[in-house]
Amino acid sequence: MKVLVIGCTHAGTAAIVNITNMHPDAEITVYERNDNISFLSCGIALYVGGVVQDAGGLFYNSPENLAKSGVTTHMKHDVLAVDIARKIAHVKNLETGVEFSDSFDKLVITTGSWPITPRIPGIDQKNILLSKNYNHAKTIIEKTPDAKKVVVVGAGYIGVELVEAFRENGKEVVLIDALPRVLNKYLDAEFTREVEQTLQEHQILLALGECVTEFEGQDGAVTAVKTDKGRYEADLVILCIGFRPNTALFKGQLDMLPNGAIVVDEYMHTSHPDVLAGGDCCAVRYNPTGKTEYIPLATNAVRMGVLIARNLKDKVLAHRGTQGTSGIRIFDLNIAATGMTEQSAKDAGLDVATTTVIDNERPEFMPTYNQLRLKVVYEKGSRRILGAQVLSKADLTQSMNAVSVAIQSKLTIDDLALMDFFFQPHYNKPWNWLNAAGLAAL
Repeated sequence: MKVLVIGCTHAGTAAIVNITNMHPDAEITVYERNDNISFLSCGIALYVGGVVQDAGGLFYNSPENLAKSGVTTHMKHDVLAVDIARKIAHVKNLETGVEFSDSFDKLVITTGSWPITPRIPGIDQKNILLSKNYNHAKTIIEKTPDAKKVVVVGAGYIGVELVEAFRENGKEVVLIDALPRVLNKYLDAEFTREVEQTLQEHQILLALGECVTEFEGQDGAVTAVKTDKGRYEADLVILCIGFRPNTALFKGQLDMLPNGAIVVDEYMHTSHPDVLAGGDCCAVRYNPTGKTEYIPLATNAVRMGVLIARNLKDKVLAHRGTQGTSGIRIFDLNIAATGMTEQSAKDAGLDVATTTVIDNERPEFMPTYNQLRLKVVYEKGSRRILGAQVLSKADLTQSMNAVSVAIQSKLTIDDLALMDFFFQPHYNKPWNWLNAAGLAAL
């Protein structure tokens, strides 16, 4: 059985490693257009901020390791076209320019995603950078020492982490987003207000609710970012607007969402029986709604990669769906979220209620304690839990993993009230904050 894998970051690496273990008879060939694999792009801000000194630590595998496992690895090779019906891929060696064709019995698509780059006047000037892969990270690090004024466009996780890193480096920083709140996708307004206040306390200028209209430049290099409401000088601009699936090769050959995300079943099989896919190039079942949605996360990718290997020949292990669980640290704030916000639930047409807990995370007789804010979103009729958010200077982020399990298991807010959690004064109160949220809803 000849298995051809296109793309080798999180989903691809996980699929390959597991295929070699589970299907020793498989002849695996990998095509990757970059010169590296398995780069943790979530560590770019840590690298920029100096928390991570060696970018090599952001890799968890290598082409050499795959080769030792008997995998034929072709780095710096770009797949130009794929004929799925004939099971043939047309490939170009980016170093030599030589083009050739290769065949397959099973095709694994793990082509990932690519940053959205809108057609804004001046966007092609120097020092306007993306933040996705290892080469982007190296370029950002290379450009940072000479930059005094940095503008980050996009106030999602990557953008917020980067403005913190640049500010820690002593830069003048502006964060621009067309939406009126930072982290709008993950948190409701009462949480984002605290985040925005923290960013402003660290002298980060927030330009929210503003659309970029032009990148000004001189001698081919960016000098300022213009929006519909202002102008911000810049020596360096980082675009973090979002991602889109990297799936143009398969358009018209596989079922996709309107944004190009490949539709897979719960066994990672596409609309073609011999083609499997996973990671950021795919859609996934979102458990709070039960619908297929595009949720590009490394956690989703590695799970999908494992399932590709398990289900390569036969459909034996099903995907459990995702809650889109995520976490972030912003200066001294620890934040995590899972499932739907109140706003996203309402936007989806759901009739929801919420319960909020504002309390100290452990007993007041302890020498120190920190305030927490927790919000749980649930459906009114069924009382099924749909999502939750937590914020504190104490690290309570793991509690969102518990809520994630609750959502996946279709538990109710009433279940949460009486769920068994330990008590120890070093960590919490007799009624855990999750219990307290459920009790408040009762």
